[in-house]
Amino acid sequence: MSALTWLNAEAFTVFGQKVIWSDMIGNLMGLAALALGWRRSIWTWPAQLLSGLILVAAYASAHLAGGIGKQLLVIGVAVFGWYSWQRGRRQAQDGSIAVRTASGKERGLLLGGAVLGTLAVGGLFTLYPSLSWSPWADAYIFVGTIVAMVAQARGLVEFWFAWLLVDLVGVPLAFSSGLVFSGLVYVVYFALVLWGAHDWYQRSRTNATAPAPALEGATA
Repeated sequence: MSALTWLNAEAFTVFGQKVIWSDMIGNLMGLAALALGWRRSIWTWPAQLLSGLILVAAYASAHLAGGIGKQLLVIGVAVFGWYSWQRGRRQAQDGSIAVRTASGKERGLLLGGAVLGTLAVGGLFTLYPSLSWSPWADAYIFVGTIVAMVAQARGLVEFWFAWLLVDLVGVPLAFSSGLVFSGLVYVVYFALVLWGAHDWYQRSRTNATAPAPALEGATA
């Protein structure tokens, strides 16, 4: 049995729905990556990269081309985030990652990119139905995930809120696609997002009031 065949094999059944290994392992790695991001650990990016590689197999089994494309972009952004945080650590006197709230311009760019990106990707999926059976939801998650990860790579508190908005659509889509474990893990994601948002916001306020910070942190 090849590794890909094993990854897409059934691990167990829950509520009458089968859970495949790639869906379970990939999402557990993603959950670990989110927890590491909350702790501002550089290991969040290798974990995210590995999660993306494994989830490519899961989305392929569910015939969600948008999900596959999203994970490929996730892998690329994970490399960018890894580089950005490594640079931030080198610039920091204590080796930590600084976080902050986005400026008005940055928020506008993130929101504009999310809207335009969703329209573009959703339009593409609509023109080519074979790419996704749920084009607009898939496009929303596709683009929203990239926006969230770019914000995380920049050390922006808003990344947590972007993840929250992605989860609101990701949960029902995961269950309807047969990726049951993805849906269950999203519930845990929700709790981590709330904790992480609170922690990063408090840290951003501390950074903002600190006298003459010598660090750029994770900002690229």
